[in-house]
Amino acid sequence: MAATKKAVLGPLVGAVDQGTSSTRFLVFNSKTAELLSHHQVEIKQEFPREGWVEQDPKEILNSVYECVEKTCEKLGQLNIDISNIKAIGVSNQRETTVVWDKLTGEPLYNAVVWLDLRTQSTVEILSKRIPGNNNFVKSKTGLPLSTYFSAVKLRWILDNVKKVQKAVKENRALFGTIDSWLIWSLTGGVNGGVHCTDVTNASRTMLFNIHSLEWDKELCEFFGIPMQILPNVRSSSEIYGLMKAGALEGVPISGCLGDQSAALVGQMCFQDGQAKNTYGTGCFLLCNTGRKCVFSEHGLLTTVAYKLGRDKPVFYALEGSVAIAGAVTRWLRDNLGIIKTSEEIEKLAKEVGTSYGCYFVPAFSGLYAPYWDPSARGIICGLTQFTNKCHIAFAALEAVCFQTREILDAMNRDCGIPLSHLQVDGGMTSNKILMQLQADILYIPVVKPSMPETTALGAAMAAGAAEGVGVWSLEPEDLSAVTMERFEPQINAEESEIRYSTWKKAVMKSMGWVTTQSPESGDPSIFCSLPLGFFIVSSMVMLIASRYISGIQ
Repeated sequence: MAATKKAVLGPLVGAVDQGTSSTRFLVFNSKTAELLSHHQVEIKQEFPREGWVEQDPKEILNSVYECVEKTCEKLGQLNIDISNIKAIGVSNQRETTVVWDKLTGEPLYNAVVWLDLRTQSTVEILSKRIPGNNNFVKSKTGLPLSTYFSAVKLRWILDNVKKVQKAVKENRALFGTIDSWLIWSLTGGVNGGVHCTDVTNASRTMLFNIHSLEWDKELCEFFGIPMQILPNVRSSSEIYGLMKAGALEGVPISGCLGDQSAALVGQMCFQDGQAKNTYGTGCFLLCNTGRKCVFSEHGLLTTVAYKLGRDKPVFYALEGSVAIAGAVTRWLRDNLGIIKTSEEIEKLAKEVGTSYGCYFVPAFSGLYAPYWDPSARGIICGLTQFTNKCHIAFAALEAVCFQTREILDAMNRDCGIPLSHLQVDGGMTSNKILMQLQADILYIPVVKPSMPETTALGAAMAAGAAEGVGVWSLEPEDLSAVTMERFEPQINAEESEIRYSTWKKAVMKSMGWVTTQSPESGDPSIFCSLPLGFFIVSSMVMLIASRYISGIQ
């Protein structure tokens, strides 16, 4: 019997999309940007102590291998020849910090995730050493001193993990964000693995000068970071090395972008003033500011957007970062148990169509932009006896939209020209209730591409366009037209403003929750470890008691 002929589709490009909640591998047609196949694996998050968030670097790496193999199997079932995959791009959760042994290839500690809060006391100590009239950290990096970024996580690891201290002393330790760990491992690991990162990921460490595009000696000395453990910084689009194992052995890894920069590229926001909002574990609004660094007056970050080639110019962006978006759905599923799957939240919210005055501020990791208040904590307020799980589900979705409104308002004030519509992407955009709520709360149209995998697409575009690969053209006339779904505001502006102002009242109540006199080192107040039910029950007891006392009087 004759062998089945493999379909010829022209050059294909793969993309590793390693996020906080899951890992995926996706394969695109470089001529049409069509998604041909993909595979996804959920990643565990560990919470060893209050405010701590960790992941296993080996689990992350193994999930990448699994996704690559399973996607290749699926392509085979579709009769697509995997030898047509000419390049691989990497997109990753940013800031998450890994230290490993270059002689054994083993991680020396769990990955400390970007959401982790253990470094709050470190941040407070360091902030006192920055002169008020010369914030050299922000002027060099574009970032506020915060638990969010890699430098303070790495400082904590160096201070607290003996295995790391020993490895640094013996010149065995390597540091990297998730992209560095993956590229080093995939290109050979202990057998010649390439220790590198790209400018977008480097710009999130708080050790990188975004003007000179180099690791900064003064910043490394300030944070006490030995420069020999840092990866080499490369552009976002060039051949870093070849895959050394698995079904795609020999294929070049030639694209690398932090996830939000990848989404900006995937949404084709190449012009000054173009912006996108990604709804993942967190929520991230990026606006391309061209070749100039724009510093925010309203709580946004200045960051590197991309550098698509060794000899290509660097582009910058303003970013509004929200810590908790899709993570609130996972919390409702895993912690409260009011939904069994993440998709159920849309069904619950649809049942009631309103939060009935209930507001949810999911400040589980403090508040990011535009407040930068690490002492904030999550609250649910406006509860009555009528409130049920459907109202809380609706309030959780509204919270994502209100947080986006806050960073969009800040972006509009910084840029001076309000956005006429919002381009969106990410896993949560499949939730139609959320997208309509977002249009209502922003009071501008929300525009969603029919193919929502723009983060992976951006990494694939960077990989396919790299010198020496050259299978994906980034010239404007060659970029594929994208079909869009549009959500128009359906409420009046006055109602939108009333809901937003009530949300802001709730935000104020969430702030200043944690005092610095904490019972655990670098950790928040003891009250944070008490369950939500404690506060609800306590409030009810106090209410009953006050009514009883007033009845006696």
